[in-house]
Amino acid sequence: MPPALEIDPAQGHPDFRRGLALLGIGLSVFMGTMDISIVVIALPTLMHDLGASLASVEWVVVSYALVITSLMLGVGRLGDMFGKKLVYLVGIAVFGAGSALCGLATSVWTLIAFRGVQALGAVMMQALGMGIVTEIFPAGQRGRVMGIIGTAVSLGLAVGHPLGGLLVGTVGWRAIFWVNLPVCLISWYMVLRYVPGDHHSGKGERFDLAGALLLFSALICYALAMTLGQHHGFSSGASPLLFLAAAVGVALFLWVEARSAQPMMPLSLFRDPEYALGLVMSWNSFLILGGMFILPIYLQAAEGYSPQQAGFLMLVVPVCMGIVSHPAGWCADRFGPRLVSLAGLVLLVLGCLTISGITLHLSVTEYVLRTLPLGLGLGLFQVPNNSSIMGRSPRNRLGVSSGLVSLSRTLGNTSGVPLMGAVFSVYLLAAAPGLDPDKLMTAPPQALVAGLDGVFGMAAWLGSSSIAVGMAAWWLERRRRGEAPTARTGR
Repeated sequence: MPPALEIDPAQGHPDFRRGLALLGIGLSVFMGTMDISIVVIALPTLMHDLGASLASVEWVVVSYALVITSLMLGVGRLGDMFGKKLVYLVGIAVFGAGSALCGLATSVWTLIAFRGVQALGAVMMQALGMGIVTEIFPAGQRGRVMGIIGTAVSLGLAVGHPLGGLLVGTVGWRAIFWVNLPVCLISWYMVLRYVPGDHHSGKGERFDLAGALLLFSALICYALAMTLGQHHGFSSGASPLLFLAAAVGVALFLWVEARSAQPMMPLSLFRDPEYALGLVMSWNSFLILGGMFILPIYLQAAEGYSPQQAGFLMLVVPVCMGIVSHPAGWCADRFGPRLVSLAGLVLLVLGCLTISGITLHLSVTEYVLRTLPLGLGLGLFQVPNNSSIMGRSPRNRLGVSSGLVSLSRTLGNTSGVPLMGAVFSVYLLAAAPGLDPDKLMTAPPQALVAGLDGVFGMAAWLGSSSIAVGMAAWWLERRRRGEAPTARTGR
């Protein structure tokens, strides 16, 4: 496991400086995740003010996701080569510049382009944040630190919708971008001042340009195929060709990496089964989260809740994740990450099963009780799992490992939304044959119930497969420590 980076005691108490460094990283993580949800609430206003169609305004969201997904690992490698702190500081500056430009956009196409600039900064922060905190904190505190980062992520997701609605309704849509600027300044200063210079291996190393281009092409083809497939079908149009291009790109990337003296993503990382299984479970958990986008549709179309009420009800899962993230990190440090993450997976499956049992006339109290285990389970799983992955990473590959963890999240989201959307449509149309899928708000309530039950039934099966993987990872952890699987729990 990588040792903590030394902090000069002459510059202040090490724990105090580490805390301020963590605050700086946490602020930028909060800002980056908030920016994902804060923009969604403004899409109808953007259509009106910029005279844009729904098809074009969707690219305000899609362009951001495409840039982050396709560049994640390349940025992680740059961090390992030239210093995670340096690349992170550049990321904050680029994100701030992109945010200012987005607020000045005069058309939907300039806004889409500026969102790409903003995403370029965001990917530098997302790819390297976990690598930085892993390097500067001792191994015994890693779980708690990851818990704080997890809380920042959850708070960003939770705050985005209500804050975006408030800003759009009172100041205007440009304010949802300009609100980032003061946070960028504070975060940039704190990272510059309190994050120590980190270990990097740029001298004598070269960037694997061929591997980076192949992976970039493969990931952007895959993300585009999933995006276009949601609207035009996965068996027609450009989607099949894009999926084929993505598969060929991944195969060529693996071939190049296996033969490269200085690969962008060393395949040797995956020889550690605990490391590889952790990434698989992370991807699967965000695949499950893809079903969350069905909930606001159900709440409004079947239960008759207003958009504002549905928005506040959607806070239950991210708020629960935020509340449990820090205690989950403490438990991971105390009892080991695998046992805690397994408990989280069990809760996650329980949450999926309770949601799949929803019936009509759902009260607020019942909704909260049914979604509570999902949020608690995700928070209890994600933090220890991330801590375990980063703890298994070599110190000179922390940037790539941090990027892989973030990539598992973005690929899970990219795959989960269309997958769960397809499952929802199958169950919906089976319950209401002949229904126009584009007119969900007029669908029979009982058909919407059937669709929701089908989505979270599928999510429960996916979660159960993760439990099996998690048990294998726990057994490997116990064997590595030289303990019998039946020995007492603990460190």
